[in-house]
Amino acid sequence: MTISTDEEVLQIFRDSRALLTGHFVLRSGLHSGHFFQCAQVCQHMDKVTRLIELLRAKLTAHGCQTVLAPAMGGLVVGQELARQLGARFVFAEKENDRLVLRRNFTFAPGERVLIAEDVVTRGGRAQECIDLLVAAGAKPVAVAALVDRSSGQTSFSVPFVPLLSLSFPTYPADKLPPELAALPATKPGS
Repeated sequence: MTISTDEEVLQIFRDSRALLTGHFVLRSGLHSGHFFQCAQVCQHMDKVTRLIELLRAKLTAHGCQTVLAPAMGGLVVGQELARQLGARFVFAEKENDRLVLRRNFTFAPGERVLIAEDVVTRGGRAQECIDLLVAAGAKPVAVAALVDRSSGQTSFSVPFVPLLSLSFPTYPADKLPPELAALPATKPGS
């Protein structure tokens, strides 16, 4: 019996204890009863290698010279994606609550850059990367992510290519359902 890609990806997340249930405050500030803690799967390079093999197959139309990832969540994903694509890898870091390029990273004019993320809920960090690339004169070609948990609501000025799309509900803090409000909220980090 052959399993689907979605089933394989979900099983990898479950096996590595990256798919959590409870009451979580997401980086976006929204609350959810589900959380993808990608750091758990990123401990296991065999699992990361397989996830990126599956994601890479979806990226054939988006050739790039470089992969850019926002620190922290996108680092392992971006580095493995760059390795498998034979591309250069750079990352952006937070400074005064904004992503910036540090460590003398630069882009050539028109350089084709793929943005790599772990989980996208609203897409704020990926959008910051797009803005950073445009300001640097590079050409963002796509945003790739392991998981799109935006219910298909997130879009960018470039194609968005998630490996897995899920629609776990999210809630503002003042509109929690009673069963979620009854649980203590945690911020596990990605």
